[in-house]
Amino acid sequence: MAIRTHRASASAATGAAEESWIEVGGLQKFYRPRRSEPTHALSDIGFTVRRGEFVSVVGPSGCGKTTLLKILAGLIPKSEGVVRISGRDVRKPIPEVGMVFQSATLLPWRTILQNVMIPAEVQGLNIATHRRRARELLSMVGLDGFEDKYPHELSGGMQQRAGICRALVHDPAVLLMDEPFGALDAMTREHMNVELLRIWRESGQTIVFVTHSISEAVFLSDRVVVLSPRPGRIAEIVPIDLGRPRDISLVSSDAAGVYVKRIREHFNGAGAID
Repeated sequence: MAIRTHRASASAATGAAEESWIEVGGLQKFYRPRRSEPTHALSDIGFTVRRGEFVSVVGPSGCGKTTLLKILAGLIPKSEGVVRISGRDVRKPIPEVGMVFQSATLLPWRTILQNVMIPAEVQGLNIATHRRRARELLSMVGLDGFEDKYPHELSGGMQQRAGICRALVHDPAVLLMDEPFGALDAMTREHMNVELLRIWRESGQTIVFVTHSISEAVFLSDRVVVLSPRPGRIAEIVPIDLGRPRDISLVSSDAAGVYVKRIREHFNGAGAID
């Protein structure tokens, strides 16, 4: 399958490979209800994500993880600060970004192929070209033969795979993922983690992945951004030096356990986190 890679070439290792594809600086977010005090959701958030990097964001419930992702996606406005993707200020959704939500959110009256095609249709892209790409993506995630099925005919894990294909169909450089596997059983979640790493390796997308699971973040990521309780601040950015490719057995290894322990120490008594 010929999928364009977004990863920097080896010859550019000292240049584009270190390029900041996502830049966040001095980010503040306040929610200001009409009849109550403002809620300070995010405070002075700053980090960068390099081209082709896999970065996870973890933190206790209510610390602003999903808010951060929605700001990166251009779905909600920031209150203060700078947010840029590929050098562009993010003020609204941009074509370079695909998003995968907590649930697959497939439209029940459309087939799987028709659901995957939605971004191409909305953006006015060539339908024939992107229908071929949609079929290739579905094949890549093991859903060939299910193109004409409806969402209710697929398991939760299969629906979420279709949701990932939908986010990738217009070939975005950046993929934002908001706890996409949180509702799946443990075995399906492990399978989807391995599947996601394979997709990432083949496509070269830059990924920002929000999760409640520290072990999942360690397994998947090049770096983990650790947020404090609300208002969310960056407590630490942890580089994960575990090599690649990674096998699911890494999750229970002593090497991964060191990182899990280091990150978990930030959350003693700070709310729900796995």
